[in-house]
Amino acid sequence: MSTERVQTLSSTTIRQLPARFVRLPHEQPANSKAIDGVTVPVISLAGPSSGVVDQIRRACSEWGFFLATDHGIPGSLIERLKEVGIEFFKLPQAEKEKLANDHLAGDLEGYGTKMTKNHEEKVEWIDYYFHLMSPASKVRHEKWPHHPPSYRKVTEEYNREMLRMTEELLGMLSEGLGLEKGAMRKCLGGDDIELEMKINFYPPCPQPELALGVEPHTDMSALTILVTNDVPGLQVWKDGNWVAVHYDIPHALFVHVGDQIEVRRLQSIQALEYMYNACVCMDHGHGRNGNACMQVLSNGKYKGVLHRSLVNREKTRMSWAVFTAPQHEATIGPIPELIDDQNPPKYTARTFAEFRYRKFNKLPLN
Repeated sequence: MSTERVQTLSSTTIRQLPARFVRLPHEQPANSKAIDGVTVPVISLAGPSSGVVDQIRRACSEWGFFLATDHGIPGSLIERLKEVGIEFFKLPQAEKEKLANDHLAGDLEGYGTKMTKNHEEKVEWIDYYFHLMSPASKVRHEKWPHHPPSYRKVTEEYNREMLRMTEELLGMLSEGLGLEKGAMRKCLGGDDIELEMKINFYPPCPQPELALGVEPHTDMSALTILVTNDVPGLQVWKDGNWVAVHYDIPHALFVHVGDQIEVRRLQSIQALEYMYNACVCMDHGHGRNGNACMQVLSNGKYKGVLHRSLVNREKTRMSWAVFTAPQHEATIGPIPELIDDQNPPKYTARTFAEFRYRKFNKLPLN
């Protein structure tokens, strides 16, 4: 059975959004607007080392998110990465379908559309391309876009920069906790850490005030490093409000503390649904639903960021997200050096494979 693509639906110039894309009233962007006057942290990585470490520590403790500038990745490479991604989505539909993934068979790599419905039977306004970038032993180049021909060369060059950037960021996150620079990278698998590329494609939407590109969520990774085109839409949750992430810094990296969900102290499935979809139960005694991989490793000192993506009436929004993930068999728990009599472990260690299986299948972890 063929999958209806959002890009194809958008190209039909429909005027009214199909009901399956219309969010519940409390989720609709028109009824849950971002607050004014609040800006997300912006950190130059070119400053004195101790100062940068402290800024990152504070950003990841208070927000779980920051924009990184002066990161050393050539702007020309970021532009070429965007160009080859855009070219793929310009291909005829039949060409894109040749690389369609097989979600039902568990093969997530390739071209896809997230048609999995949430508890309210709603879907998101997004197509995507997903594939592994690293380690080399697990990369399946046959799952990468074949057109444009330069896609592989550009993406492999970007992968090398992401490996460097990931090591630097994990090192500074470790130092922010008073640990050795390599502590977090070692816990996540060292040279076996996986980097995954996901190109998100949000075509023009006839009623963007009713839809979401991606509903409120925390990323499954340890870290997410993201670049975007010039169409805004990302919002992060902070102190009971949505905060819009501004896009006026060329080639900045959007750095998210990623997600390892541990469902705890939730009294009902209704509370779980409300946490994900309404995002207003953060401080009502249920306990926060998103326990990031970093949050677990840091024993609660760093937090995962809840975020969502909005769409645009006239313009296509795109983003290129690189997820830093542990090996499936890796056990993620609080780093032993952070545990003592005054700081007992707050989280239960579990394998990343168990977490990923349960999250994909919407199963509770408790």
